[in-house]
Formats: sequence, structure tokens, C-alpha cells
Amino acid sequence: MPNNSVQIPQGEELIRVEMTVKEALALTGTKFNQNHKLETDAIKKVKQSLEDKLLPPNH
Repeated sequence: MPNNSVQIPQGEELIRVEMTVKEALALTGTKFNQNHKLETDAIKKVKQSLEDKLLPPNH
């Protein structure tokens, strides 16, 4: 059986993501009917932090 696990060299290093409590709650599945952008903004922040950590500065 092939091993399909992803190997990430810096997988145990920490990243920091600054977001509001509402954005963090939106990532857990809490719905904010008055502001549907909360979840997408929080996801963008997480993705940006990952890119900053994993990609070289001149990407």
C-alpha cells in the first residue's frame, strides 16, 4: 500500500496569524449572518501566513 502522506520540512514550526475573535470563530464554523466575509478574510490571513513561512522572499 503506497504512503500518500504529505511531507512538510517545516511542519512542526510555528506560524503566527493575527485575527479577530470573530474571524477565529468563523473558522470553527460559527455563522455570522450580518458578515459573510469574516470566514474568507480569516482564511486569507492563514494562507498568507503560510505563504510567508514556506515560500522564499522573492516568490
